[in-house]
Amino acid sequence: MHLPAAVRLLLESLPGPVARTEEVALADALGRVVAEDIYSPEDLPGFNRSSMDGYAVRAADTFGASEGLPAYLELSGEVLMGRKEELEVQAGKAVRISTGGFMPDGADAVVMVENTELSGSTVEIVKSVAPGESTIGRDEDIASGTLLIGKGQVLGPAQIGALAGVGITGVSVYELPAVGIISTGDELVEAGVKPGPGQVRDVNTAALGASVARAGCVARTYGIIEDDFDRLLAASRVALKECDALLISGGSSAGVRDMTLVVLEALGKPGVLAHGIYLKPGKPTLIAVCDGKPAIGLPGNPASALAVFRELLAPVLAKMRGEVSRPSAGVARTVEAVIDRSVSSLAGRVELVPVALRVEGEGMVASPILGKSNLIGTLSRANGQVRVPLGVEGLEQGQRVTVELLD
Repeated sequence: MHLPAAVRLLLESLPGPVARTEEVALADALGRVVAEDIYSPEDLPGFNRSSMDGYAVRAADTFGASEGLPAYLELSGEVLMGRKEELEVQAGKAVRISTGGFMPDGADAVVMVENTELSGSTVEIVKSVAPGESTIGRDEDIASGTLLIGKGQVLGPAQIGALAGVGITGVSVYELPAVGIISTGDELVEAGVKPGPGQVRDVNTAALGASVARAGCVARTYGIIEDDFDRLLAASRVALKECDALLISGGSSAGVRDMTLVVLEALGKPGVLAHGIYLKPGKPTLIAVCDGKPAIGLPGNPASALAVFRELLAPVLAKMRGEVSRPSAGVARTVEAVIDRSVSSLAGRVELVPVALRVEGEGMVASPILGKSNLIGTLSRANGQVRVPLGVEGLEQGQRVTVELLD
């Protein structure tokens, strides 16, 4: 199955975001997804204020002022920060004010201090101002009753700041989806164990757990399961019951001991939707939905598993988190570069070529990482990847390419 079709199939087979919500404090809200529309309970800033250091004036008193023909106003007071002064700016008067200061009654503009000269109690103005200039209205930033944060929006620093600015200290968000991770294979040992002959350390549990966390979800690990059908089925049932999604790495390719497909079929309906996607690395991938939850059989090869996670799982987890404001969730940031060696590819699949980026002259150069692309060591040396699309048989040395930046 082609990759876009696989992503679309999986997204269309899921009911939507997790239904569970919780209230969190702003300090814990970064990256969370808002579960309901939030309307501002008040105006921000809540009073008319100056946006410059200078003098609060009646704009009409400055009309026509220039360096050759200044306007002269009488200084009649000063606005102190953090308080409302009982001052009124009358015709021919000016009041000293700082950025953020409360605009006094009668004033409708601020003359920047750079365009003034103070001599005793006389303010010389060499540039006219229009009504409203260098001021911020009481609801110019946020008006009371307006939609502040929409349901499905991801909370970043600016959104959290806006909430704090109108006095909101807690927000209802979707609970973080939990993703169960199982690694399979008789040859696997824990990362802290010295491998024996024919054994390798489990890379996927750690790498996929980090990917899940980076995607804004909670990773729950269920250990290494040997190539035993009953044990793998039992562990998968527990993981899928306790989690919102399941990742099983290993056992997805054709082989007498590869039983992930049978396990996924036994976990719930509709079961396996697709076996294999046109992606290198990552072709032998199983895509299943079991009773409304995604269950994915990933290749045991770590680089392949990570590639499938980025391409297939990132947008799916974004939907499960409740995101609606980032249709490009899971799409990498990119830079333009020149590739410094030719790369061949098969035309019938999408191929992801790991590259190392460097600055050379005024541009970027992308060097394909030598070695087999499905090795984790190869991928760990790369800070980007170049996508060779379907129908293209490779890239030529010197060709300009779009490099997707890796985490």
